[in-house]
Amino acid sequence: MDLFSESEEKQIRAVAPLAVRMRPTELEQFVGQQDFVGHGKLLWRMLKADRLSSLIFFGPPGTGKTTLANILANHSQSNFISTNATSVGVHDIRNYIEQARVILSTQHKRTVLFLDEIHRFNKSQQDVLLSDVENGTIVLIGATTENPYFSVNSALVSRSTLFEFHTLSQEDIIQLLVSAIGDSERGLGHYPIEMSDEALEYIAIMSDGDARAALTALEVGVLSQAHVSQEDDKIHFDKALAIESIQKKSLVSDASGDNHYDLASALQKSMRGSDPDATVYWLARLIVGGEDPRFIARRIAVCAAEDVGNADPTATILAAAAVQISEFVGLPEAKLPLAQAAIYIACAPKSNRCTKAIFQAMSDVQQGRTAPVPEHLRDAHYAGAQKMGRGVDYQYPHNYANAFVPQDYMPSGHKKTYYQPSDRGREIQIGQYLDQLAKIINQLNSNTQSKVDKS
Repeated sequence: MDLFSESEEKQIRAVAPLAVRMRPTELEQFVGQQDFVGHGKLLWRMLKADRLSSLIFFGPPGTGKTTLANILANHSQSNFISTNATSVGVHDIRNYIEQARVILSTQHKRTVLFLDEIHRFNKSQQDVLLSDVENGTIVLIGATTENPYFSVNSALVSRSTLFEFHTLSQEDIIQLLVSAIGDSERGLGHYPIEMSDEALEYIAIMSDGDARAALTALEVGVLSQAHVSQEDDKIHFDKALAIESIQKKSLVSDASGDNHYDLASALQKSMRGSDPDATVYWLARLIVGGEDPRFIARRIAVCAAEDVGNADPTATILAAAAVQISEFVGLPEAKLPLAQAAIYIACAPKSNRCTKAIFQAMSDVQQGRTAPVPEHLRDAHYAGAQKMGRGVDYQYPHNYANAFVPQDYMPSGHKKTYYQPSDRGREIQIGQYLDQLAKIINQLNSNTQSKVDKS
């Protein structure tokens, strides 16, 4: 029965996609993520000591999460169960846990449960795992493409060691491709392949760090040419074939995950950082990924007010127009005003003095630093207001030179400067104007003091 199972497994593996056949079985064969699987690093030490605790692997597709879990399974002395959250329910998980309890009591072996796509479980489903993870009945290894802080039960996160997988480098991808081309047992070594450096580089670039996508493109290209008559009976894999073979990457911004917010954050930080090229790139990523144009427009509007402010008030006007147009016409037409507003903001002088002003004022109010509105500033547009002293002694600025007259606009005993213009853009003029007003106040105060002194 065991021989039959082994034979059957080999047959299944033989027809499996190249990306599956080329999965390493030893940690030393694993490519990428060397910051935690490299010699002497944390996960390397845990595996060598066979002292696994609950783990959560998270990162983009094709970066080795499932592969590394399989390596752990091959080397662990524990009972290992591998499943996918899309194909099991609470009933199945309860059965796995019961199985783990039996094995622990009869064989004194722990059970490692590898749950791929753990983010597909809702909170109640994840809760089923909690007590047995906590008491050590099972060791959970969860894998997800989502940020676990958003998609995994916080109690499970707190009881697990998190490892973030990053996209593979172009050098890593090329290494995997070369290995697959030369491997006669698992790869494509039995084909007479002549692969150009340009083709290797193109696939490495276009796969965007996804090993599965790169190996799939290689396999598609080779198999599509394997039965085509060649003069020298060789498969010439050039850049043109690579272009035909690579699958166009799906650029979904994923509004349900943190990538949605990461892209928006990159857009806003690029505008704030005065980089119009990065700005338009991240904007394109959001648009092509199918993001709601209203969400993009709101981000642009916030950046206009927060990071440009009065250094260039036109930025807010353009952002407001982009919001309205996005609401009115939507995509694809909205991409033009969105780009115009975003690029304008990126190129505008920056000032966050308005932002600081409102945050400081709100902080004072929230801390209880409030006072009644002074009588001369109160509403006097109703019968009997003046009899109550409302609006009395208010001085209408337009009745005075320069449309300005010194009077107290702050509550009694609450004199504080919140807004201090920067020395950039339009705020230079604003600052100069406020300086002029300050000089008028000082001059009037000086004249008043002189009259007092003379009397």
